[in-house]
Amino acid sequence: MKIQSLRDVLLHELSDLYSAENQLLKALPKMAKAASFEQLRSGFEEHLTQTKGQVERLERIFEILDASPKRKKCVGMEGLIEEGKELLQMDGEEISLDAALINAAQKVEHYEMAAYGSAKAWAEELGLEEVVQLLDQTLEEEKATDKKLTELAEQMVNERARQADSEDERMEDEEVDEEEEESKASGNRRQMAASQ
Repeated sequence: MKIQSLRDVLLHELSDLYSAENQLLKALPKMAKAASFEQLRSGFEEHLTQTKGQVERLERIFEILDASPKRKKCVGMEGLIEEGKELLQMDGEEISLDAALINAAQKVEHYEMAAYGSAKAWAEELGLEEVVQLLDQTLEEEKATDKKLTELAEQMVNERARQADSEDERMEDEEVDEEEEESKASGNRRQMAASQ
C-alpha cells in the first residue's frame, strides 16, 4: 500500500486496528480463563464483548470511507499477545499471575489508546465527523478499561500479591530458623557426647 495522503495514513492505521482487535477476540477468552480473581475474569469477559462492538464500529468506519481493511497483520498487537501467552504458560501463585495479566492487558490498552488517538486526530483533520465520533467512542472505552484495570490492580490484586510474597518470605524465614535450631541442637548433642 502506498501512503500518499493523510487519508492513506488513516486507512493504514484503521487496517492495523482492525487486525489488532480481531487478534484480541482470540486472546481475551484465554486471558479470562487464566485469571484466578473473579473480578479480573469478568473484566476480561466484558472487554471481549466490548471488543466485538469495536470491530463492528471499525467495519462501519470502512463503510463510511468506502474502503475495506487491508490484509495486514498488526505486528504490534501480535507481540503484545505473544507476551501474554508467555504468562499463561508460567507456574506460580495465582494472585501474582493475575497481577502480571493486568500488566499485559494494560500494555494492550495503552497501545490501542495511542492508535485510536492518532486515527481520531487524522479523521478530525480530514473533516470526517462521523468517523471521529465512532473513533472517540472506542477511545473512551479503551480509557475506561485501562482505568478499571488500574483500580483492580491497586485495590485488590497488587495488595494480595504482596501479601502472598510476605507470607512466602515468612515461611522461608521459619524454615531457616528451624534448620538453625536443629543445627544448634545437633551441635549441643555432639558436645555433650564428646564431654562424656
